[in-house]
Amino acid sequence: MRLPPQLYKTMNEFKEIITYVAYAIEAFGVLVILIGCGAGTAKLLSQLKSRKMIELYHEYRQLVGRSILLGLEFLIAGDVIRTVIVSHTMTDVAALALMVLVRAFLSFTLTVEIEGKLPWAKDSEQGIPEKS
Repeated sequence: MRLPPQLYKTMNEFKEIITYVAYAIEAFGVLVILIGCGAGTAKLLSQLKSRKMIELYHEYRQLVGRSILLGLEFLIAGDVIRTVIVSHTMTDVAALALMVLVRAFLSFTLTVEIEGKLPWAKDSEQGIPEKS
């Protein structure tokens, strides 16, 4: 079945708009990471003389880690939107699945690093055993 030319043109314009929206979401994710890292660095530098270095280090890691986690969420959202709406090939879907898997693994490991416990562990439980 062949689509009428006007509908085909409208669908292409819609896909183009959605592509730009997806790229904007991804750009926002990168911006979140950059701003988070910059703000964390500024906070670290402003408090160097007033606090212990080990406290600053842990707080800095948490700030940067959280900004990376939030940025990753936007990057995944942009990828999903672009792949689902714009391209429908199995190769693109497989590439998306692999990217989401890698980013989910990164999110998981960053959460463990930031929180010091497994994501599903309650606050009262110890999630990760201490090294002896």
